[in-house]
Amino acid sequence: MAVAVSNCYFSVLTSTVKFRSAVSAAQPSFAASLWSGSSCHTIKPVCQSNGAASNSRKGDKSRSEVKKEGVKKKLIGNGDVLSGGGGGKKGRSQQAAYKPFGTQRKEKKESVADQKEKKLAEARNLQDADFLNAVVKVYCTHTAPDYSLPWQKQRQFTSTGSAFMIGDGKLLTNAHCVEHYTQVKVKRRGDDTKYVAKVLAKGVDCDIALLTVESEEFWKGAEPLHFGSLPHLQEAVTVVGYPLGGDTISVTKGVVSRIEVTSYAHGSSDLLGIQIDAAINPGNSGGPAFNDQGECIGVAFQVYRSEEAENIGYVIPTTVVSHFLNDYERNGKYTGFPCLGVMLQKLENPALRACLKVESVEGVLVRQVEPTCDAHNVLKEGDVIVSFDDVHVGCEGTVPFRSNERIAFRYLISQKFEGDVAELGIIRAGEFMKVKAELNPRVHLVPYHIDGGQPSYLIIAGLVFTPLSEPLIDEECDDSIGLKLLAKARYSLARFKGEQIVILSQVLANEVNIGYEDMSNQQVLKLNGTPIKNIHHLAHLVDSCKHKYLVFEFEDNYITVLEREGALASSTSILKDYGIPAERSSDLLEPYVDSVVDGQADQEELGDSPVSNLEIGFDGLIWA
Repeated sequence: MAVAVSNCYFSVLTSTVKFRSAVSAAQPSFAASLWSGSSCHTIKPVCQSNGAASNSRKGDKSRSEVKKEGVKKKLIGNGDVLSGGGGGKKGRSQQAAYKPFGTQRKEKKESVADQKEKKLAEARNLQDADFLNAVVKVYCTHTAPDYSLPWQKQRQFTSTGSAFMIGDGKLLTNAHCVEHYTQVKVKRRGDDTKYVAKVLAKGVDCDIALLTVESEEFWKGAEPLHFGSLPHLQEAVTVVGYPLGGDTISVTKGVVSRIEVTSYAHGSSDLLGIQIDAAINPGNSGGPAFNDQGECIGVAFQVYRSEEAENIGYVIPTTVVSHFLNDYERNGKYTGFPCLGVMLQKLENPALRACLKVESVEGVLVRQVEPTCDAHNVLKEGDVIVSFDDVHVGCEGTVPFRSNERIAFRYLISQKFEGDVAELGIIRAGEFMKVKAELNPRVHLVPYHIDGGQPSYLIIAGLVFTPLSEPLIDEECDDSIGLKLLAKARYSLARFKGEQIVILSQVLANEVNIGYEDMSNQQVLKLNGTPIKNIHHLAHLVDSCKHKYLVFEFEDNYITVLEREGALASSTSILKDYGIPAERSSDLLEPYVDSVVDGQADQEELGDSPVSNLEIGFDGLIWA
């Protein structure tokens, strides 16, 4: 995990557990922890920062609080370093039953000495292990966008994390370690030289980034790590990295506690994860986790913080890492994990199964299908999915996994790549049939991350328009965004690819916009009667407008009217007064291409279901 000395935590919270990516001084998706009520449950990738961003809208922690947290984390970590295992108690007690008491005491002393010697030998072997030399420290300088003032960026800050060599001149780390990077450097164990690294690919949804270093000096004598298979429960695991508390490499040891589909805090996605009890602290992000054979079984990336639980850390398994690397090799870039795009309901109730004419105890009910997914063409609300590529789906939405284990059905979907076709066995009105659907990455109406890093914006006569995004919501805070926009962000699905919720972020006061100065964070629906599809479409409508007036229609039936020629003429003076380099972002200079099929934009808004599993308040519904 990347280490954050300042208020640079990724937080994900729910009502019981509300997961959330927040943006703060450490990074707009490296965010300050949010606390709710007396108890707080957070899953967070953490990044140790050596500087703080200048965004004054966020509350910073006092130095005393930071120190208290640091002490708490150190206490939690105590005793986890190189904890050795004992052995043979049962055998000793059986032998001791036939020996005098004095003999028992002598044998016990010898056994303790043997255990100490064994621990020392293990420590010496680990100290000299080659795989430790493949773990490097990452130094990153971040410059995050200012989503409220999208033409500029926040003050830069630095953080440290971990990475490791995988061969072919490449390194693996976490995506949140290099989020909004402007410079990345790495340093090998036992070396004082820092080498500049280049980011080849970032997988936000799986929280993995691929780096390379061009300097040949860096790779001299380097031995890459070898990936192992998925571990089993109670197998020993060793986490290596550069967490807070010192500058040298750190090793902590524990066991595998659980393997299941879990929420990834940084990408707000659900993928396979390994839960361990080894100490993972800020700065371990991106570091490898090893089994007893010295094979890498995953990448440390987040922890679960709660007053009711402790020692819960998470590792990205090698299955997810391999998917990321194969995706990069196939396409020359990272395309992402695909989705089926359906909301499913469990079929545990016998009456519900009987009503749907499902005779066996299996299957999940399709409650909603996203319009942007290919499954929208083959699945209907009320269908029951009973198999995925001939693997039977249970009534709780699970499928067989290894021996005597079951796992969430969406695990099978995550094994596919963009463009792959899945065969679904369904029951429709009592009849069994098979259909095929192409799998592609999900289309978010309100994205969790901005592609390219810098948000789009358009300024018309001082009116600043920008797409609604989760980082903007976090930056502006819920109160200033308003309940309607929050409800759309949480419950509305995209009707077509490229759809955005465009909002009026603020008004830069000028005589041309008198009377509108107090408007902020309101969705613009139409321009001169034409529904707005996205911000690029809005820019196109303004550029091609021949009317005397520009009439903007907002939510709540509010309208804003500007005289077109006067609005365009005022742009130069407004930009100069507010020190803004351009009236629009560079991506809006490209010609507008309308890819929307006729009728898609005229569909009613889909706003009756949560858009992600994080927003669903009970266990009966799941997004696949």
